[in-house]
Amino acid sequence: MRTITTLEGNSQRLDGGAMFGNAPKALWSRWVETDDQNRIALSCRAMLVQEDDRNILVETGIGAFFPPNLKSRYGVVEDRHVLLDSLAEIGLTDADIDVVVLTHLHFDHAGGLLSAWQEGQPAQLLFPNATFVTGQRHWQRARRPHPRDQASFIPELLTLLEDSGRLELVDDGKKSKTLGPDWRLRFSDGHTPGLMIPIIDMPDGPVVFPGDLIPGAPWVHLPITMGYDRFPETLIEEKEALLDSLIAVNGRLVFTHDPDVAMACVSRDADNGRYTVSNPQPSVKGLEN
Repeated sequence: MRTITTLEGNSQRLDGGAMFGNAPKALWSRWVETDDQNRIALSCRAMLVQEDDRNILVETGIGAFFPPNLKSRYGVVEDRHVLLDSLAEIGLTDADIDVVVLTHLHFDHAGGLLSAWQEGQPAQLLFPNATFVTGQRHWQRARRPHPRDQASFIPELLTLLEDSGRLELVDDGKKSKTLGPDWRLRFSDGHTPGLMIPIIDMPDGPVVFPGDLIPGAPWVHLPITMGYDRFPETLIEEKEALLDSLIAVNGRLVFTHDPDVAMACVSRDADNGRYTVSNPQPSVKGLEN
């Protein structure tokens, strides 16, 4: 049996214009509220998949590794490591996680691998019993980033992952030996080269964790991209292909950054072709179908 539970990590507040790319505020302000600094609320949500005797965590959010000056710059709200609290609420610790799947290695998706900041102390790699799975091509991007996205990576984290001896890098189109043949992986380049999207087959249709390909419900709308996306036109094409494939099989999306919607189905208006979400859920606990 396989179950799915969404877990909240640390939350952020980031500039709304950056999160909605070239869309004007007059449009995106219909969907989200801003504070006095033009920032919008964002989650950093993870997904726990429990199957057989394994606990598999998809992403870890931003965590609490930033020192105070960077914590403020990147709008991290809480001081504590919220994901660890969320695991504790269901009776788990980071030591109980067998596999961590990372769609990509930007700090708001992988920073939760690190312990919370303490003055004068180096960050420690959490999840001591887990194998870390990410894409080979994205790993190479993280190791040699472009100047445009260099600040999105955590160099010391990459070293800790490599030195752990528990890192699996998956080539495009291949299966993960750690996850096994039942896990399907889709690769994307629009947000960052080599982003890896896990697809979890369930009795009532697949559940997909698209990461920053579709970070929240408003970004289901096809032309909406983020200012952080490396190749927006490519992203739109990848997003359309994924959404069409999900509609055909009653698939569901788990959103990492949407503060209100953890999971939703996707539909497409027959008249105007616009994609929308349906049956939005604020959280998911022990989903079996």
